Amino acid sequence: MLQNYLPIMIFLGVGVLVGVMPIVMGWMIAPNKPDSAKLSPYECGFDAFEDARMKFDVRYYLVAILFIIFDLEIAFLFPWATVLEEIGEYGFLSMMLFLGLLAVGFIYEWLKGALEWE
Repeated sequence: MLQNYLPIMIFLGVGVLVGVMPIVMGWMIAPNKPDSAKLSPYECGFDAFEDARMKFDVRYYLVAILFIIFDLEIAFLFPWATVLEEIGEYGFLSMMLFLGLLAVGFIYEWLKGALEWE
């Protein structure tokens, strides 16, 4: 009865070994020479000069919306292009409507100045 579980135990043992062994090797082999630069908090290469709770510019959020627009477009265009012959005219018109909505979002971004870099 227990011999049926032996392959599972071997698999779990090898998995734990493969997961833990690099950590242990890094801890044992890696040089440990801490200095003030290594122990200081890292934020963009320089010391923090303002509070972390400061207000962000609206353009930050506009860039995030721009990313979502292009991410959605690419995520749906590839599968749509592979089955375009099977879905016919209805699928084509549906995708054109979808791309039109994304184009409206892109035009909004453009008019708000999200593509302008200072």
